[in-house]
Amino acid sequence: MARKIIIDTDPGQDDAVAILMALGSPEELDVQGLVTVAGNVPLSRTTDNARKILELAQRADVPLHAGCARPMRRKPVTAEHVHGPTGLDGPSLPAPTMEVREQHGVLFIVDALRAAKPGEITLVTLGPLTNIAMAMVLAPDIVERIAEIVMMFGAYSEGGNITPVAEFNSYVDPEAADVVLSSGVKITMVPLDVTHQCLSTRSRLTAFRDIGNACGIATREMLTFSEGFDIKKYGWDGAPLHDPCVIAYLLASKLFGGKQVNVGVQTGDGPTAGMCIVDWWRVTEKPANVLFLREVDVPGFYKLLTERLARLP
Repeated sequence: MARKIIIDTDPGQDDAVAILMALGSPEELDVQGLVTVAGNVPLSRTTDNARKILELAQRADVPLHAGCARPMRRKPVTAEHVHGPTGLDGPSLPAPTMEVREQHGVLFIVDALRAAKPGEITLVTLGPLTNIAMAMVLAPDIVERIAEIVMMFGAYSEGGNITPVAEFNSYVDPEAADVVLSSGVKITMVPLDVTHQCLSTRSRLTAFRDIGNACGIATREMLTFSEGFDIKKYGWDGAPLHDPCVIAYLLASKLFGGKQVNVGVQTGDGPTAGMCIVDWWRVTEKPANVLFLREVDVPGFYKLLTERLARLP
């Protein structure tokens, strides 16, 4: 039976590819809905981008809900400098026509978890954790009903990608992250330590295009645009591919390795705001709250991603 998931997302080209990968895996993943959050671009953009991706995959039947338009306590931070003004620059996708459900995304998460059996729904987070934290604060009873949260979030040895020490999702809403990390829910964290190994080289981008379907071609166009910033910054042969690693873990956890550790987040201001505090060597007595991944089979990851994109229109 397919694993039921709700995807919380802020598309973003890499979010878009992750969504496509999930939709290309119906035997393993039953996407109960998408919830958008402000992050890579403002909420209106992330919601429109989610609509475009669902229509590209011919899956306008998937419920789409707009969530929070700003972090819990801080001013919004966005990343148009990476993703372009729309957040989905690269391909020329038509204006979306599918509806966005009226119910707020946070309420959708609450209602979906209450309606399901305990441990039936996994939350898959690709952006800041605002919606998840707000749901936990609004309805504490849902916490024990969540099967697992698998998140693209944080960093340890790789430092940060928005500040010297903070990964973007952690930096945008560290207060939300603190709520989630302190919740007691089973958490798997896919950090920059993993995603910085998964470089979208020219040959890998060409393989997406050579699938020949609309989703493969759009994936190549999206990642070709967004890689420009990262290649210039890092000087690598390709840009890191973040969010699809989360979906790959759900599909094939054997591709990844890590260990259970305690992870916190710096909620103060100043140069360490949003920094993940990863007790990799267990030097404190704090209990482990996260499976923190640091190893990945990169060829296996790209093989899996290409196979799943090939199943789509």
